[in-house]
This record gives sequence, structure tokens and C-alpha cells, in this order.
Amino acid sequence: MTFRPVFDANASHGGRDLGDLPEWDLSDLYTAPDAPELKRDLDWLEQACASFAADYEGKIDTLDARGFLEMVERNEKIQSVAGRIMSFAGLRYYQLTTDAGRAKFLSDMQEKITIYTTPLVFFTLELNRLPDDRYATLFADGDLARYKPAFDRIRALKPYQLSDEMEKFLHDMGVVGDAWERLFDETIAGLEFEIDGEVMGIEATLNNLTEQDREKREAAAHELARVFGANIKTFARVHNTQAKEKEVMDRWRGMPTPQTGRHLSNDVEPEVVEALRNAVVAAYPKLSHRYYELKRKWLGLDRMQVWDRNAPLPMEETRTVGWTDARATVMDAYCEFDPKMAEIAEPFFDRGWIDAGVKPGKAPGAFAHPTVTDVHPYVMLNYLGKPRDVMTLAHELGHGVHQVLAAGQGEMLSSTPLTLAETASVFGEMLTFRRMLRNAKDDAEKKVLLAGKVEDMINTVVRQIAFYDFECKLHDARRGGELTPEDINALWMSVQAESLGPAFDFMDGYETFWAYIPHFVHSPFYVYAYAFGDGLVNALYAEYEANPDGFQEKYFDMLRAGGSKHHTDLLAPFGLDATDPAFWDKGLGMISSFIDELEAMEG
Repeated sequence: MTFRPVFDANASHGGRDLGDLPEWDLSDLYTAPDAPELKRDLDWLEQACASFAADYEGKIDTLDARGFLEMVERNEKIQSVAGRIMSFAGLRYYQLTTDAGRAKFLSDMQEKITIYTTPLVFFTLELNRLPDDRYATLFADGDLARYKPAFDRIRALKPYQLSDEMEKFLHDMGVVGDAWERLFDETIAGLEFEIDGEVMGIEATLNNLTEQDREKREAAAHELARVFGANIKTFARVHNTQAKEKEVMDRWRGMPTPQTGRHLSNDVEPEVVEALRNAVVAAYPKLSHRYYELKRKWLGLDRMQVWDRNAPLPMEETRTVGWTDARATVMDAYCEFDPKMAEIAEPFFDRGWIDAGVKPGKAPGAFAHPTVTDVHPYVMLNYLGKPRDVMTLAHELGHGVHQVLAAGQGEMLSSTPLTLAETASVFGEMLTFRRMLRNAKDDAEKKVLLAGKVEDMINTVVRQIAFYDFECKLHDARRGGELTPEDINALWMSVQAESLGPAFDFMDGYETFWAYIPHFVHSPFYVYAYAFGDGLVNALYAEYEANPDGFQEKYFDMLRAGGSKHHTDLLAPFGLDATDPAFWDKGLGMISSFIDELEAMEG
């Protein structure tokens, strides 16, 4: 078991004087690295894994339904204790990735738990050797039936399973791949950038790309390029190694494409992802190309530069949103949808479940980590007070609400496939945006809000699909041999012009901007889940507007389901079907309609 938080690629960056920003209180997990409860749990875990293997290895095919259920419940308990330990070690580390003691503690915990859990590798291997009729009979039992979706996902990996010895070897080798992820994290967190004599980390530097002052934006872009360029060999080495490791694993397992493993873990059909990808690429001209041409005119430019992509609009006031106001904005929007949603979100603010401030050595970006089902999620932000940071709060808090509701499913079923994991987060953003839009004091404020939402949606849909295409090209090219930094740069640029459109020129150095995206290292091919989630939420929100009666309860039922249902079953109560290629055009149509509104305001 490893700690892999999924960093949100769309996390934003912002200003100062923000009020009292909350910090994590991790004591609900453990009070300290040397806490006696932690040692107790490690000792219990070592013994529990050994006794589990002694009791069940070689015997799964002899179990009746009652015996199988007991085995499943023991496995869930093991997963819960291991998850609690790794959550504590991982969250501590991400608070201060440059601290050698925290890095060592995380590494030591990973190694211990890998060693303890290696005897459990037989569990999925033997399960997948059960004949289909025997499997079907077992899971016809009422108490076991609820676990069937989790085991069906395990069975989906059956064609790609290796021998018991190989699986144990690969399990043990997992900590080596994790070390490359930590090298990436520590390198990113340790980067220093200098703008106007001020030395800062990556979060504050990226924040400068959203400043009203164009010279500041340009200086930040060039400084990012300079520092990425100085470290590009390290980033290229990480990507080459990770992609090669994946290629070796996929080849041994017989996976037909580099994306197959992600599709299987997402419980989504490859043709559904392909339909999404094709719909978005076909829509580039009416989405990003059209919007950035509008923005070019608003900014009074002949040509857009990359440092203008996230620039505020000229009519936009440069304002800092304090933490108290951000909290009120999001909580009011949640409460307006349903007071139950605000009630679930409230403890995040009051009980140390959010770490909001930007601090030296803290990991950049944002995530919501569900920990284990008998504790609660933790949200990480790098809150700097820009209006878009409010949207990041709405996004991560949506994840948190989802994770709280799904916890009732237990360890095996609470985890939602990534494609559906973005549903509540993007829906939370949409609720917040719609409330702000309704409360806009005039057309100028409405225009700024609409443009900001369109940019967020373009970043969520267009940019992420461009990322996905980059990854597809990267992994395909790596199969042909080692890639130089220049090779990777060229792949990056091949998707940028196509997705951003003809309004842009690209400065020297922009070709290295693939280097800081954590998803490529932590979660290959994750990024299409953002576009999936945005399209899904747009369709859901249209259904909410059209048929509001009873929508909230259906929505909460969907979140409570966690990973216990396939996306077709989850969406059926809303009359939606993601396997229909036309489904994606509905979601993209909402973005296009917002751009229509903006164009009409120009008239």
C-alpha cells in the first residue's frame, strides 16, 4: 500500500492578508510518529497479515459464502489499519516535503507495510482462479452480494494476471517506483524562483501568471522557463523511468495499450473515453479557440502570449478574497442547494480537516484525501486569495462531502472510480459559480464571472484532454527508446497549439512546462477524468434545472454509492447515459453557450 493523493490539476494560485488560515490536525489518525497507538497498529498489522495468509492461502476455492464473507471482512480491517498508517505518514510528508525526517518516516512506513502485506498477494490471484460458475454462486449470497462490484473490478484484471511469484516480486518492487515519485515531489517543492529580487516557490510564481500587471506575468513565465530548463534533465529522467517501468509492467501483463490499466481502474470502457476525447478535440474551435480570440480583443493584444492565458480581464478588479469570505461563499452555495450538504462540509473548517496556507516546502496544488472510512477526509489547499482559489475550495470541499457520504460503503466499496470522483467536486464548483452569478451586481461583474467560469471549464476540459493526448504520445514514444528532454518538449508543443488555438504565440522555454504537472508522474492518464467529470456535471446540472423536484436526494444517493455501482447505473435515475456519444456534446454545449453569452455582451 502506498500513499498517492490525487493532486487536482486545476488548482489555482492567488494573494495575501487572508485571515486565519486553518492547518491540519492529524491527531484523528495518530498524535505523533512515535505514538504508542501507531506502534500497536503496526504490530497488529504484521500479525494480522501473517494469520490471514496462514488461514486462507490455497483455500479460497474451498470456502462457502459465510467463510468468504468473514475473509472479506478481515481483509477490509487490514486495509483500514494500513490505510490509516499511510494516510498519516503521507499527509505529514506533504505538509513539508523538504523535511528529511518526514520523508524517511513515509519511506519507512511504506517499506514496512509493503513487507507486511506481501503475503496477501495470493488473495486476488486465487480469487481470479475461481471458475465463473463458482464465483457467481458465491456472490448470489445476500450478505456477499454487496461486495460483488469490487470483486468484479478485480476479476476484470484476470486476463493480465501473472504468476504468484511474479506478483509478489512486483508488489515488493513497488517502493522503488514510489521513490521516483518522491524525487519529483521533492524537486518541485525545492525549486526557487526569483522575480524582482524576491525569491519564492512554485506556487507563488505560478500565482504571478494571474496578475493584472502584464510585465509581472511575463517575468513569471520566463522565470518558470529558466528554472524548469535548469532542471529539465531531472524531470526527463523521472518521466523516462516511470514510462519505461509502466511499459515493462504492461508488456509482462499483456495489456494492449498504456491506457488499459487506467480504464480498468476507472471502471470505464475505452470506447467511452475515446468518444469523450474525440468530442472535446472536435470542439476545440468552438470552445478554446473562440474564447481566446475574445480574450485577445479584451486584452487589446495583436497576439496572445502564454503568460496571457490566465490573465485577469482588464475590467476585473484586483481583489483578495479573505478566508472568512471564501468560506461563506462556498457554504452559502452548498446550503442553498441543500442544508445537508453544508452540514457535511462544516466540520472541515472547524476541526482541522483543511490545511490552507502556502508554506515553504509544502506540496503545491490541492487535493482531498479520504484516508479511511472510520476517520474522515483531509483537504489540502494552497490558498492565496484569488477568486479562483474560492473555486478550488468549492472543488476540494465537494470531494470531501463525496468521501464522507461514500464512507458508509466500507473500505472495499467507498473508493469511487476517478471518472466519477470528480462529479461532486465539479458540481460543488458549479453551485458556487451559479450563486455568484445570480448575485452579480451589474453586467461587468457578470461578464468577469462568466469569463472566469469559461476559463476554468476550458482548463478542466480542453487543457486536460490536451494533457491526455500528450501522455498518450509520451508513452507511445517511450516504447521506441529513451526520450531526450527535447523529444518530450516537442511532444508537449504538438498538443499545445492545437488545443489553445491560433490566437497564441509560444515563447522560447514554454516547451518545458510539462515538467511540473504532477499527474503525469503520480497518476498516468488520470487527467481525462477531469473532462469526464465536467461533462457529466454539466449534464447533471442541466437535469437539475429542468427537473429540480427530488433531485437532491437522487444526487446524495449517487454520492453515497461510492464505488458500488457502474457509471451507467449511477446515471440511470437522472435519465443520463455516458456511453451515448451524444452525451458529451451536451456537456460541451454548456461551455459553448457561456461563450455565446460573452459574445452577445460584446454586441
